[in-house]
Parts: sequence; C-alpha cells; structure tokens
Amino acid sequence: MTSSKHLLSAALAALMTCTGLASLPAHAEQTELRVGAAAADIGNLDPHFASSTSDRTQVAWIYGALVRFAPGSTDPATIEPDLAESWEASDDNLVWTFRLRKDAQWQHGYGEVTADDVVFSLQKSADPKRSAFSTDYAAFSSIEAVDSHTVKITLSNQLPSLLGLLTNYSGGFIISKKAYEERGDSFTRNPVGFGPFQFESIEPGVAVHYKSHDSYFRGKPRIEKVTYRFLNAAAGRDLAFTAGEIDVSAGTTDQRWLQRVQAAPGVAIDIFDPSELTVLHLNRNQKPFDDIRVRKAIAHAVNAAEIAQFRGPEFTRVAKSVIPANNLGLDAEPGLLSHDIEKSKALLAEAGYPDGITIKMIASQMPSYATTDQLLQAQFAKAGIKIDLQPVEHATWHQMIRQDLSPLVDYGAARFPVADTYLTQFYHSSSAIGAPGQVTNFSHCSVADSQIEAARTEIDPKKQIELWQEAQRLIVADVCGVPVTETAQVWARTEKLDWGFELKGSMSLGPLLTEQTHFKD
Repeated sequence: MTSSKHLLSAALAALMTCTGLASLPAHAEQTELRVGAAAADIGNLDPHFASSTSDRTQVAWIYGALVRFAPGSTDPATIEPDLAESWEASDDNLVWTFRLRKDAQWQHGYGEVTADDVVFSLQKSADPKRSAFSTDYAAFSSIEAVDSHTVKITLSNQLPSLLGLLTNYSGGFIISKKAYEERGDSFTRNPVGFGPFQFESIEPGVAVHYKSHDSYFRGKPRIEKVTYRFLNAAAGRDLAFTAGEIDVSAGTTDQRWLQRVQAAPGVAIDIFDPSELTVLHLNRNQKPFDDIRVRKAIAHAVNAAEIAQFRGPEFTRVAKSVIPANNLGLDAEPGLLSHDIEKSKALLAEAGYPDGITIKMIASQMPSYATTDQLLQAQFAKAGIKIDLQPVEHATWHQMIRQDLSPLVDYGAARFPVADTYLTQFYHSSSAIGAPGQVTNFSHCSVADSQIEAARTEIDPKKQIELWQEAQRLIVADVCGVPVTETAQVWARTEKLDWGFELKGSMSLGPLLTEQTHFKD
C-alpha cells in the first residue's frame, strides 16, 4: 500500500511538471496599492467641486477629459489626446470641433462615453450652481453634439488656452450623464468616470476603496486594487509607511521629515510640480482689513525667506507675486512690501492700534497648513499682531472659509499655469465669496477686474501679458493678499513602486495612477 502511494505521488508530480503547473512564479506581482493620504475624510468626488488636494488626487484616477497632460507633466506643451482623438479650430479660434474615440467605456457598466456626456459635463462645469469652476467657462457660448462622437464648442471670445480648460483638471473632467442623473446628490460620494480606476466603497474617516477599470480604453490597469487611507496626522502616516502598511505616503513639507525619510532603506522621494503658492488673503470687507494700513502692516510682518528656509529649500521657495511663478504672464517684481517689523508697528499705530491688534484666524489642521500658520503667528507677534488660531479639520476649514468666517485666510493652491486662471479665481470680483460665481476670492479683491477681463480677449500676446502684469501690480498695491512661499508636492514611496512614467509634475497635486502603474519584482 505504501509503495502504491509513492508511485501515485511520483506520477502526479511528473504530470504537474509536464503541464507547467509546478512552475509557478516564486513571487506573483503585487497588485494592491495602499496609499496614505494627508486628509481626515473624503470631501467631494464630483470633479467640478473637488478643491482639496486629497479630493483632486482621487478624481484624477476616476475621470478623464477630452485631452490630458502627459502623465508626469504639468507643461501645457505636453497636452495630448484623451477622450478626443483629434480636434480642429476655425481660423479665428472661436469654433472648435472634437472627434471622440469610440472605445471609451464608463465604469460600473454605464456603457459607452458619447458626445452627449461631454456636452452635459461641460455645461455643468459652466453652471455656477453645479460647479466651483464656472467662471472659467464664461466664454463658452454653446456646446453641441454634432453626432454621437463629435462635439462642437463655440466661444464668444478667444481664450488664453482653450485646451487648458478641457484637460484632466478641475472643470475639464467628463462625467457620466446617466450616472449623475440617477445618483443625484449621492454622486459626490459615489462617482462614475471612464478613467483607469473606479470607486468601490468608502469607510468614512478610514479609507476609500478602488478597483481597476478593466474596460479602460488604454488597457486593463496592472494595479487591481487601491486603498486610499485617511491618515491626517503626519506621525501616523510615517508609522504606517515604516511598518509597511502603506506603499506610498503624502509627505510633509518639512526639512527634518525629508532628511529622516531619505535615510530609510528602500524609500524613494518624489518632489514634483506644480508648486502650490501660499497667499495670505485679507478680507477687505471686514475690519480691521478694511483699512489698507492694517493690510500693509500684515505684509511687512511676514518673513517669507525665514519660512522657506524652515520648510526646506529642497521644495520651498519665496513667492515672487500673487500668482505662481510658473504662470505665463508672471510679473516677477510687482512691488511686494519687504519684511520690516518697525514699519508694521508704525502702520498699526497710525491705523489706531498702538498697542497691537488681535485677529481671529480659522486654520486648517492639515500639517502643511498648521506649520505655516504657527510660523506666521510667531512672526506677527513681533509686530504686536496676535493671531488667534482656531484650528479645524481640513474639510471643515474649506467649508468655513467659503462662508467668510475668517478675515484672514492662508490658502495654498496651484492652477492651470496661465495667469488668467489664478487671477480670475482669486482676485476677480465675480469669484468673491458670496458672489453668484464664487470661487476663492477670499479678499473680495476687485481692483484689477478690468485688466483681467481685457487680457482674456486681447489677441496680441505681448499686450495680453502686459495686462496680466498690470493686474498683479494693482493687486499687490492694494494688498488683497500677501504672497508667502511656493511649495512643491512631496510624496514618499517604496522603491518597488513604479508610477509607469517619470513623475515631474501632476496637476492633481498628487501622484497620478495610470494603467502602467505597477510594482517591480
């Protein structure tokens, strides 16, 4: 009996060897990606409302657009086809026709992506009731479906970069018309796109779960499952990363953190564009900032160079203007006020505050914001300006500052790198908090409206840049905001994780996941 058992075992082993069943790979490719996010919870996954860094990072995995930035780039020169296979413009650049690919499928079985979805999405992006980016699309006079795979956009005037408004960024994302109408308000936490990863479920305050969109037109993603964990505390993210519980982690823009993590074995650090410009926005409609002398006192109290050095020169630099330095149309010398504590004190006294002043500031608990706010608090104290920081969770902070509940708003942001976008969203009166098309004009600035508007329709590139630069000088002179620093995006990952492209930039402010993202053996 024993001999028969041995013969049977030998025969089975031989059979498995011949059929290849015994030749299993020693290590199967890892197909689950675990991400540690600097956020406490999900905000809004409707891409036309996603404004926090965390939400922007996720929507870029879910959705696509007519065109896209090449993965790993934020250079408009790299814009390439996405849903649109080709496009053409009229001689005056007012009529644009886009021809769509016919193999793009919606996630969750919603069928083929058609021109009707594109028309619906762009009309939604232009509607202030259904989009936070509606002002970007004010020049869209009509959006039509010529047939099921052709879209025609007619503009009322030329734009600095039409393709920029149609990329995989902010209002450019395309959503499923059918899914949006069926899911209603729940779409914000149960989205449908045609990108490489589809939303599966959410554990509030814990994680969002994604799986690969196997019908993605560029091919089935090599990563099959993504877990996006909410680890708002930097120490918690670091611990999870060190313990191998997550494969990639949002970094901390702190020099000590960078040095510590770089020293760990098997770790790669990604530092990439766009750098987020941090500006202190001063609400000119609320006391004490209705007095320009107080606004100037704030500006003189800020020591941007000190903050940049503390944060780390590897990824932080002093801001040059009220728009990011990589923007077309930058004025690198717009007349910013220098750091001068004595001038700050004198201005406060002149404004009626010889003994100093106390200002309430609602502050985000996100580590990058918290660090800057604490540094500013210490700098202001030297000028007799007491900042009463009132920290709240990041998503709550976003809600509160959009209700004008804080006269002083520290806001870091990057936008499409053409001056019009940043100037419009942060300094044009139509974008002021409380306005029908409110975006992020926390200062209620209005001094450069005419220059911003004129630049949009100026067909001479040189004159257009001159208008943008004049707008910056006016905004700086009125101290609508005080530019502080520009800080690049910083993430840590295991060296085994390969993005599938060289990560030099990401307009979503977080690493882009594509069908090529994978783990190396």
